[in-house]
Amino acid sequence: MNLVRQISPQKLVINGVLKRNFARSSQCSANVKDFFYKPKPRDSSHSSILTKKEKNHLYKIQFHSVKPGALDEYKDICAEILPKISADPDLPVECVGSWSCWYGDQDQVVHLWRYNGGFPAIGEANQKMSSLEWYKDMRKKRSHMLLGRRNQLLFEFSFWNTPEPRDGPNIYELRTYQLKPGTLIEWANSWARGISNRQTNNEAVGGFFSEIGDLNIVHHLWAYKDLHHRKVTRGKAWTSEGWDNVVYYTVPLIREMKSQIMIPLPHSPLQ
Repeated sequence: MNLVRQISPQKLVINGVLKRNFARSSQCSANVKDFFYKPKPRDSSHSSILTKKEKNHLYKIQFHSVKPGALDEYKDICAEILPKISADPDLPVECVGSWSCWYGDQDQVVHLWRYNGGFPAIGEANQKMSSLEWYKDMRKKRSHMLLGRRNQLLFEFSFWNTPEPRDGPNIYELRTYQLKPGTLIEWANSWARGISNRQTNNEAVGGFFSEIGDLNIVHHLWAYKDLHHRKVTRGKAWTSEGWDNVVYYTVPLIREMKSQIMIPLPHSPLQ
């Protein structure tokens, strides 16, 4: 029995032969299920546990792949139409930020929208915008400039800042993590304890997790004065007590990760 308990549940799962041998052994009368961790039952969704209770915000992030020769024309359309959408009092949606990718996916533009009122606001905004002639005309013109589009609906983490307009000039880093299914709460617990280590220079802009679209996705948005400021700021985090624990406990939860350095478009509230 002592021999069995010295072997981790992970080995019992991965090594099927080892698992069967112990199950058949006369020295192993205990049920193999006793060696597996059973998570505590939850009665709430991730969105209700991890998001801000006092705000009913829902975000949409858009990734537009623009034809290289059409990038300037695309930016001109954005500068005209996106502020118009945000300024319309009848539309419960606003542009939080718009960026062109500097390092990462070239000729890509990223937009972050906030719906004030959750899912009902999305339906209301889409219905009203579909009846606006200037909006339909914009979409028709824009379609000839794009190679592809992708979007996700996001919730913001309760312990992160809510993105607010800021003066520039800044560069922005969008760090995207694809987590292993079932690890989002563990990720949030670690970051909730460690986010204070990354707010000393006001670099933390917003943190989000996907609700619809690619799932198990986390986005962290950071602002820096330049690439050198980014390097210095990230280096200082390692001198803060507890930051090493955040990295230690979250890295095993990641399947893939990606970093993009972005430049704000002229109309973006985040400069």
